[in-house]
Amino acid sequence: MKQSLFSGIQPTATIPHLGNYLGALKQWVDLQQEFHPYYCIVDLHALTVPQNPQVLKDAVYATYAIALAVGVDPKLSTLFVQSQNPFHSELTWILNCFTSVGELSRMIQFKEKSARQTEIVSAGLFDYPVLMAADILLYDSVLVPVGEDQTQHVEITRDIANRFNNKYGETFVLPQVRIVKEGARLMSLLNPAKKMSKSDENPNACLFLLDEPEVIHKKIRSAVTDSETAIVADPKRAGLYNLMSIYKALSGEEFEAIEARYNGRGYKEFKTELAEIIVKYLEPIQAKYKTFIADKGELERLMQEGATQAKEVAAKKVAQVKTKLGLIL
Repeated sequence: MKQSLFSGIQPTATIPHLGNYLGALKQWVDLQQEFHPYYCIVDLHALTVPQNPQVLKDAVYATYAIALAVGVDPKLSTLFVQSQNPFHSELTWILNCFTSVGELSRMIQFKEKSARQTEIVSAGLFDYPVLMAADILLYDSVLVPVGEDQTQHVEITRDIANRFNNKYGETFVLPQVRIVKEGARLMSLLNPAKKMSKSDENPNACLFLLDEPEVIHKKIRSAVTDSETAIVADPKRAGLYNLMSIYKALSGEEFEAIEARYNGRGYKEFKTELAEIIVKYLEPIQAKYKTFIADKGELERLMQEGATQAKEVAAKKVAQVKTKLGLIL
């Protein structure tokens, strides 16, 4: 049997960008052959900040459709919506009782997100690392593909699991982090000192998976570079290096080959051809997305199918935990 892994993506009103794809979604597809993945649209995590109900619902459909469009195969992976599996919430409460307030207060993302809250800072925002731990531990996940900013959450997951295992015997698998090395951290097109982000105030700073070809060309043309002329992969030239990283990730070519191709050529040719590479790469993803999002009935059928598969596995783990705690099944 294949070993399990877990990964989740939050549904938002904004479609995932190229950095989300290269840093997470592309891994989702690649890992299907070696592992049995449990991939989750984490809509309960989305509730840690205020949500418009209809916007959230639409975002769940869109994010599920994007996952299918990039190549997640329901025959190889269990793709489901978090709120359709109540065992995530049940295990979270149990794991809360094995997590200290001090551990949660040290979480970097809580400090950053709570500082940006304009309304209440909810207990859910404080506690969501425990929900993430439940997400992972329910499926005996040996691997968790995440972005660099999420490694602390996998570390606390391991701490919680260890604490439970030490007291009640071997119950939870201790997961390992997997971070993709190339293209995992794409930077803003307009400020390469900042990570590419869906929440950037200027949409031209970010390449979204559903951007039209003319939009992609415009964004790449306006991307920040520098006053030098040679096309070389120098990390100190942050703007150009970011663009070359995109080129490398999508074309499969090494930096040396890219440098050789543009030896003696300028930014205009490089940017034009980079934009065309992006357009051609995203074209099949966009076509598949349009097909999936147009058939809500089929999306709902696949969601139910995925939730049923996930609940069967999660129910066994929760029953094991409750038995060890002396809770009545």
